[in-house]
Amino acid sequence: MQAAKSLFTYPRYWAECYGTAPFLPMSRKEMDALGWDSCDIIIISGDAYVDHPSFGMAVIGRLLESQGFRVGIIAQPDWNSAEPFRALGKPNLFYAVSAGNMDSMINRYTADLKIRHDDAYTPNNEGGKRPDRAVLVYSQRCREAYKDVPVLIGGIEASLRRIAHYDYWSNKVRRSILMDSKADLLVYGNAERAVVEIAHRVASGQTMKDIRDVRGTACLINELPADWEVKDSTRIDTPGRVDPHYNPYHWEQTNAALEAPCATGDNSAGTEAQVVHIRPAAGSKKQYVLLPSYEKVSKDPVLYAHTSRVLHLETNPSNARTLVQKHADRFLWMNPPPVPLSTEELDDVFELPFQRVPHPAYGDARIPAYEMIRFSVNIMRGCFGGCSFCSITEHEGRVIQSRSEDSIIREVEKIRDMTPGFTGTISDLGGPTANMYMLNCVSEEIHQNCRRLSCVFPTICKNLVTDHSPTTRLYRRARQLPGIKRIMIASGLRYDLAVLDPEYVKELVTHHVGGYLKIAPEHTEDAPLSKMMKPGMGTYDQFKEMFDRFS
Repeated sequence: MQAAKSLFTYPRYWAECYGTAPFLPMSRKEMDALGWDSCDIIIISGDAYVDHPSFGMAVIGRLLESQGFRVGIIAQPDWNSAEPFRALGKPNLFYAVSAGNMDSMINRYTADLKIRHDDAYTPNNEGGKRPDRAVLVYSQRCREAYKDVPVLIGGIEASLRRIAHYDYWSNKVRRSILMDSKADLLVYGNAERAVVEIAHRVASGQTMKDIRDVRGTACLINELPADWEVKDSTRIDTPGRVDPHYNPYHWEQTNAALEAPCATGDNSAGTEAQVVHIRPAAGSKKQYVLLPSYEKVSKDPVLYAHTSRVLHLETNPSNARTLVQKHADRFLWMNPPPVPLSTEELDDVFELPFQRVPHPAYGDARIPAYEMIRFSVNIMRGCFGGCSFCSITEHEGRVIQSRSEDSIIREVEKIRDMTPGFTGTISDLGGPTANMYMLNCVSEEIHQNCRRLSCVFPTICKNLVTDHSPTTRLYRRARQLPGIKRIMIASGLRYDLAVLDPEYVKELVTHHVGGYLKIAPEHTEDAPLSKMMKPGMGTYDQFKEMFDRFS
C-alpha cells in the first residue's frame, strides 16, 4: 500500500480568500452575505443541516471549505421537481449527493415494511421529508437541474449498495447503485481522502468521468484494461452450499424422518457437510478480482454469498485489490478501500470550525438526532469485530482510527463552553464500539498481510493489542476537567475484550455507568452466536461477575 498524500497538504483553491463561513450557506441570501457569486460544490443531503462532526455532510462540507472551496448545502430538498436543486445556482465543480446519516429505506420503513411517521434527522421529528432511495432521486434531479454538472454520490446508502446487493424492501438483488443513479462516480466508506482528491482534480481541469484511480471510489467502465492481471474470485473463495432457511413453524413427521440418523442416534450414515475453503491470495499492484456478474448473483444465492465473502476479504487497505463486477455490457470498477486517516489527520478533521448546532434556519425546531449526540464525543472509527449482521466493517473498515487524547479533551471543553443547555454531563465518549480506542495490530508487517475477517472471532487474535490503558487514562482525564460532572459511556461494549483488562472494567463500572450498562450478547446459544461471529456466553458471565464486583 502506497503512502497517502496528507489530507491538509494540498494547495488551497483560489476561493480560500473568502474565508470561513459561519454556517455553510443554504440560501442565496447567505451566499450574498459571504460575497459569493456561486458555489464550487453543492452538497445535497437527506438530513437537516447540523454543523456538527457527527453529521457526515457537515464533515465533508467543512473539510472541502478548509481546502479553499465554496461549499453550499441543500438539505432535504423537495424532490418533486428540479427547481429546489437550483436554489444555490449552478455549482462550478460538482454536486455531492448523500441520503444522509441513514439509508433512506431504513429511515422510512420498519422491519415489517410499515411506514415510519417520524424522522430523527428532520426538524420536529417529522417523517416524509426525504424520498425512498434518496440517492437515486436526488441524482436524477441534479441531472435535470444542470445536465452538464458532474454528480458524485456517497454516504451510507451509496456505500453499502456499491455492488449488486440484496434489497429487503423489494425482496430482490438490485444492481449497483451507481448503475441506477447514473452518477459519474461513487465514494464509499469514510470518504475524506477521496472527496478531497476528487475536488482538487476536478478543479484542475480533469473531468470526473476520467477519474478512475482514486482509492475508496467506484466507477463504470466499458472495457477492462488489457495491462492488468485478472484473478477469478473463485480462486480466492470456493463457492459452497447455502443451506435453505429453516421454518420453525413447519413440521411434518414422516417415516423417513423417524429413520434418519439424527432420530436413531446412528451418526455413521449420511454425507458430511461440505466445508467452504478460504484461500489466501497475495496482493498485486496491477491485479483485479473479477466477481460473478450481477446477472449471475441475482439468480444464484450461492454466488451471491460468495461475492459477499470476497468483498469482505478485500477490506484491508494494505492488501485489498480492485474488484470488478459486470452489469450487462458494462463493468463496475471498485478501487481498494481508502488509506485510513492518521491520528493527526483525524484530529484536524474533528477540529474544523463546526458551530456544533443546527443551522439557524430551523429556529427553535428540535432535531432528535442532534439532541441525542450534542453532548457526546466520537473518539474513534472502524471496527474489527466483523459481526456477520453488521455493516460497520463494510462501510468504515476494520482498521481502528483513533483521535489523540488531547484532541478529545479539547472537544469536551468545546461542548462545555459552546453547546447550549450543557449541564455538566458528557453523554458518551465512544464510536462504533466503546472500547476499541487505540487497539490495533501489534505489528504493521503482520497487519499488511492479514486477511482475517475478524480480529476477535472465533478467538481473539494473538497479534491484537488489547491494552485498554489509553482508554482508561482518557476517561480519568476527562472526568477531572473543570465543569465536567460526569462522563457517561453509551456506545456498545465488546465485553470479550473488556474482561482482558480488569482495571478498565473497574474504571468503567465505578465512574461511567448510571447503575445499568447496556450490552448486546445477541443470543445465548452457541450455534446462532457462531453464525453471528459473536463470543459465547462464558465471556458474558465473566464480564457480569466483574460488573457486579466493581458496582
